Formats: sequence, structure tokens, C-alpha cells
Amino acid sequence: MPVNQFYNAFDLERLDSAGSEQDYRSPFQIDRDRIIHTPAFRRLQSKTQVFSSGQFDVYRTRLTHSLEVAQIGRSICNYLLHSSDFLTREHYIDPELVEAACLAHDLGHPPFGHAGERTLNQLMKSSGGFEGNAQTLRLLTETIFDSSGRGMNPTRAFLDATLKYKTLHGELDRPNNHFIYTEQFRFLDFALGGHDFPIEAAPGKLRDQMKSIECQIMDWADDTAYSLNDIADGIQCGFLNIERIEAWAHSKGTLTPNQDAAINQLLQSIRDRKVESHLGRRIGDYIQATTLDLDSNFLSDTTNRYRYHLKVDPSIKEECDLLKDLAYRVIFLSPTLKQLEHKAHFMLERLFATLAQSYLQQDSEDSQKFRLLPDRLHRAINETEDQKIRSRLICDHLASLTDHQATRLYQRLFSPDSGSIIDLMN
Repeated sequence: MPVNQFYNAFDLERLDSAGSEQDYRSPFQIDRDRIIHTPAFRRLQSKTQVFSSGQFDVYRTRLTHSLEVAQIGRSICNYLLHSSDFLTREHYIDPELVEAACLAHDLGHPPFGHAGERTLNQLMKSSGGFEGNAQTLRLLTETIFDSSGRGMNPTRAFLDATLKYKTLHGELDRPNNHFIYTEQFRFLDFALGGHDFPIEAAPGKLRDQMKSIECQIMDWADDTAYSLNDIADGIQCGFLNIERIEAWAHSKGTLTPNQDAAINQLLQSIRDRKVESHLGRRIGDYIQATTLDLDSNFLSDTTNRYRYHLKVDPSIKEECDLLKDLAYRVIFLSPTLKQLEHKAHFMLERLFATLAQSYLQQDSEDSQKFRLLPDRLHRAINETEDQKIRSRLICDHLASLTDHQATRLYQRLFSPDSGSIIDLMN
């Protein structure tokens, strides 16, 4: 393929310019490869997507979800190259950059899905909060390589492509989700171009609307996978059936013709036992529902990444939102999943309290100075007196655990008949 003129030196600059090096790969191929070869990426295979990891081999995990999002993201890039008058073979959205962003988009999610995310945010309320997207940013810039405790030195274009949210925790009155940590301001400043483009020009939630075209594609690819593939898992495991879908549709009241057609097609695919093929075809329709339009903002003269806006066909967007609501109302709010979320909340809350007792209350007469964390993390915590930093390091550890690791740690600490020398080595 000819040299891609879509990107310039501004896009390719790395967070640490001193760490840049010559390579036979493109900068975005390096970003993608660094994601794939990290422990954080491998741990996604045992983190909850919808159903707890390991319960059934055929259901999606955070890893398979991320792979599906990456495939959809690449396909959108290829479709736009062939369909948009704005793109050419010398001027195109790099599918490897989008793939890297898609592979990385869930790296920061903790064990037990969004239930774990809500629990850690509650536990970190006085220490800057917790959010999966913010934790992804922390991994990419500071902690992704476990042995060294450093980030991966991302390019500006890649880092920006992962930033779905640009609101700082401290800018929100009730920071429940959709924020990055206040101390991550410097990385946001880098992503948006430093002093030439002051962040004060677009404060708070207004800044969330500023997404690069690669981030917009990643976001739509994520919505596509979430709305269609989570429905497929819900039907396969029995959470969704004809009766429950019809009851949910009835509770919605009058549906638009487009919504009614989408539900009837889904119901017919269940009757015909062709759910996977039906939803697979819809993925193609969602990809081909995208077009590009020109945009104008404070970065559009500096980088092509901000010159374009991703438009999605309104009827497809309406269907996507409807299916997301179906998954949320019937699957995620079901008593069975809520019981599992309650258990996850209980385990993480108790694990955090125990680690806090050993590492945040060391001067208390009632505290025991047990060495409960891995050596590198134990040393890092003891090297600082800042309680917020100590809390963040504890939170980092719990967020990094897979569902199985969190459960084993809980059993090891609190179950008298659990734990052995072999278990302690794992």
C-alpha cells in the first residue's frame, strides 16, 4: 500500500519522545503488538463480559469481545476506504491503529464486569475514584508492563483513539462513571496537543464530544459487538427466549416500525434456530451503516483525525439502542446476575478492606503488618507516605485480577480449608 498521508508527525509522536526507535513496523503496528504481548491483555480471557468467566466455554469473555470489536473496527475502516469520497489509497484511516484501540479498549476493566467497576469506584471515592476507561489510560501510560511498572509509550494517535471520555474526575459533582482520573490531566493534555490547544477551551463534559475518528469507529464497533453478540449469548444460555423478549417488547409500549421489524426478525431467528447467522448478518449491516462527514473544531486544522465525523444510519442506531436496552433490562437486571454481582461486590469490598488494614493503617495499634501483596507492589506502597497513592496501588492490584484470581485470593485469605503451597505458587 502507498504511504498513508492521512497521518503526520503530530499523530505519530510518542508520549516519551526519547523512547522512540526505528523499527520495520509502522508506529501503529508497534502500538498494536505491544498491547497483544502484555499480561493485561491475556488476563481478559478470564474477565467477565456478560456471564462469569469459565462458567461455559462458548460464552464471550472480555478477550473474545475485544477480538470481535477489533475485527469490526478493521472492517469499518476497509468499508469506509471503499465507500467514502474523502478517502483514497494514499489518504485513509489506518485499520491497524483502529485495531490497536479496539484491542485496548477494555484493558482497564476489573474482575466481575461492571459490578466490579462500581464497587472499586465506591471504595476509591475519597482517593480519586475508579473507572474502567481511566484505568485503561493508566495502564497504557504508566503500568502495563508488570515487571517494570511502566507504560507502553503510546503514540498520540493511539492514546487519543482509546479516550472515549475526557472529563476529569474532579470536574464531576457525582463521579459515578465516564471519567478519567484527575491526575491524568497531563496525558489528556498530550493527547490534545499540549499548550497549543488549552484544555480549558472545552471544559468537562463538552470535552467528551471531542473524539478522533478512530475513537468514533472503536466506539461504534464496541456498540455493534455489545448489542448483537451479547444478545446471542443471552439467547444461548436461556436468559432470553421468545416469551421474555415479547414481554419486554410489550413493556416498551408502542414501538416504531423499525424497532418492531428488528424484534420480529430476532424472534423469527429464534424459532428457526438461526440466531447466530441472523446476528452475524446484522454485524455486516451495522458496518455498512457508516459514512464520513467533514467536521471543524480546534484540532481539525492540525490532524485529519479530527477533520471527520462518523455518521451512522439512524435506523441502525435505533435498532442498536433497542437491543442494548433488551440486554440490559432482561439479562443484566435479572435476579441471577444480580446475585452474582452481590457476591462480587462482597468479595472485592472485603479484599480491599483487608489490604487497606495492612497497607493504609500501618501505624494503627489494631493493624497487623502482614505482607499480602507481591514484592514489587509491596515495596512501591512502602516507598510513599501518600495515602491516595497507596490506595491507588491497592486498587491497581485488585483491578488487574481475573475473576478466578480474585476468587482464589478471597478463599486463600478468608476460607480456613482453602489454600496450599501449590495454590500459593499460582
